[in-house]
Amino acid sequence: MANILKALPVPTDREPYSKMNLSDNLHRVLASIESATHRAGRPPGSVRLVAVTKTWPADVVREIVAAGQLALGENKVQELLGKAPELPAEVEWHLIGHLQQNKIRKVLPHCTLIHSVDSLPLATRISRIAGELGLTASLLLQVNVANDDAKFGFPAEALRSVFGEIATLPHLRIGGLMTVPPYDDDPEKVRPHFRKLRQLRDELATVYHCELPELSMGMSHDFAIAIEEGATLVRIGSALFGSR
Repeated sequence: MANILKALPVPTDREPYSKMNLSDNLHRVLASIESATHRAGRPPGSVRLVAVTKTWPADVVREIVAAGQLALGENKVQELLGKAPELPAEVEWHLIGHLQQNKIRKVLPHCTLIHSVDSLPLATRISRIAGELGLTASLLLQVNVANDDAKFGFPAEALRSVFGEIATLPHLRIGGLMTVPPYDDDPEKVRPHFRKLRQLRDELATVYHCELPELSMGMSHDFAIAIEEGATLVRIGSALFGSR
């Protein structure tokens, strides 16, 4: 995996990229995703890129959309809502950061997938508001697999205890699980966290006889390991846009 990761240099400046540079970065990242997918023995196209656009202005983000990348991830509701009107309607917006309950009504009409549902009360409120808006909310359940006090997410045991209740809420489509493990310069040290998420997903799908196809895990420095462990959505920002 070292060769794959070295192929994704991360620029350190904040100068806006030219359309050509962003297009080159996008093609390089997509090629690396496909290479990692092949090395893991998985079908082509089974891993999707979510380009993380946080802090980048709409004029820069527009360039990567023009290069063909339509799935965009934002950490903050206010950034998502600010950029959405300035970008093409076909963009898929993914909320990948913590969602406060008072922002649910604002974001639901604009969000293709919420990656970060981390409590039963939050899921319950999303279900209620989605029903009021005549929507079905697509979401992932965020799991704190490392029990890291600095991260949001269900502890694994807590999710086991409430998953059945969440699964019965109306107006929700639960697609799978998400995690943000602690950062480590050595991606191999993060592998156990990705593996635990996959194992938990498989367990829940078996116990509750449901399909949970999505695993959102892996970022610029460790996505190849995440793909080996079953990621279907990788959230990549710096390898595309540079350091923030």
